[in-house]
Amino acid sequence: MLSVADIFKIGIGPSSSHTVGPMLIARRFLADVRKAGKFEQISRVHVELHGSLALTGHGHGTDRAVVLGLAGFEPHTADPDTCDALWNSVLETHHLSLLGEREIRFVPDRAIAFAMDIMPVEHPNGMRLTAHGAGLELLFSAIYFSLGGGFIARVDEFGAAPKPAHAGAIEFPHPFSSGEKLIAIGHRTELSIAEIIAENEDTVRPREETESILDSIWQAMNASVERGLQTEGVLPGGLEVKRRAPEIFQRLDTVGETSANEREALFDWLNVYAMAVNEENAAGGRVVTAPTNGAAGVIPAVIRYYCADQPNAADLIRRFLLTAAAIGFLYKEKASISGAEMGCQGEVGVACSMAAAGLAAVWGGTNEEIEHAAEIAMEHNLGLTCDPVKGLVQVPCIERNAIGAVKAANAARLAIQSTGAHRVSLDQVIETMRQTGLDMNNKYKETSQGGLAVSVVEC
Repeated sequence: MLSVADIFKIGIGPSSSHTVGPMLIARRFLADVRKAGKFEQISRVHVELHGSLALTGHGHGTDRAVVLGLAGFEPHTADPDTCDALWNSVLETHHLSLLGEREIRFVPDRAIAFAMDIMPVEHPNGMRLTAHGAGLELLFSAIYFSLGGGFIARVDEFGAAPKPAHAGAIEFPHPFSSGEKLIAIGHRTELSIAEIIAENEDTVRPREETESILDSIWQAMNASVERGLQTEGVLPGGLEVKRRAPEIFQRLDTVGETSANEREALFDWLNVYAMAVNEENAAGGRVVTAPTNGAAGVIPAVIRYYCADQPNAADLIRRFLLTAAAIGFLYKEKASISGAEMGCQGEVGVACSMAAAGLAAVWGGTNEEIEHAAEIAMEHNLGLTCDPVKGLVQVPCIERNAIGAVKAANAARLAIQSTGAHRVSLDQVIETMRQTGLDMNNKYKETSQGGLAVSVVEC
């Protein structure tokens, strides 16, 4: 099973599947070449992007991410300013130091091909990397896939369970593969969902370390909120989208929650927090996959508004994240969190479901109410398309996170206020999401070939 450190990863924007994944793949490729004993012979590297990575790779900065990975950068430690400097240096000098060890000639426009005519059967986010020697002889070649949320796999690993961050075969005390089994564990042990996940994490590391990880996840989330609230300007990429969060925040901070605007404050604050994160993500800043970069604003917005200023904030936030992670595991293992596979229902939809569950837990909901909250949230995101204009994670992605945060709070409230059994289970809605994603036309799944991505350009 996965760990909270798998579902919540610190990285840089704008996309976990098109930026974080390719960065990890490029680094993994060189590790595979080294394992084959060929690293010291590399003179040229060629990268071919397939499927969605090719179709929207320019807008998502995939070529830049590949270069950063080849240079040895890791998403969770990479500094955005340092990344920009390295990328600009390679563009100017046409030289790249592989893993900081082996200097090669590298011209991004020639070495990275956007093969828009290739749509892999296994997964729409594919890339082939090839290493050549001084005589251009083939040294090593392999195909990899970016599975969403920063998960990656080589072609021979595809279809296997996602590799968790923890090493070795660990038997969790409370394994579960469905919402039904998760609820059953709660009945048997009288543990909350957060407590179930915490005890599973105890087999990976001491409880104090898990709490430290959860705290660092929230600190990174909150930092992205703060940067987004303070940083003004226009987002990169050519759409000329202005950052709106700072202006909205300044207005809210000045007016305050007076009796006149009290009823609207819920929407205003959730909106501005979510937009702050996703504007930061769109600018290539540091965010947390929750469960993806494109959906990174939903969970931080809900936590910031409902938990961060409470006297017992640390405990509430940990409970929220543990509960949300449990729901994220189910979507990752039973369906997908990739917009290229599921559309945006697999990104903002899943984030909304996770946030609704976390908030229901914070509000003291039972395990059944938490499961119901997660189900309601996804039920009303089914069919949500992924159609980023110009391949940029800006329109409609930024506002979509704001709407997702509000919808999560409403789903949690509906679940807490409901009485009796509900007709649709979380397992049923996850399977419905999976089937909907499989049936969805590819032009609505992170290819920018349909929906708003086409209509806005045509208009």
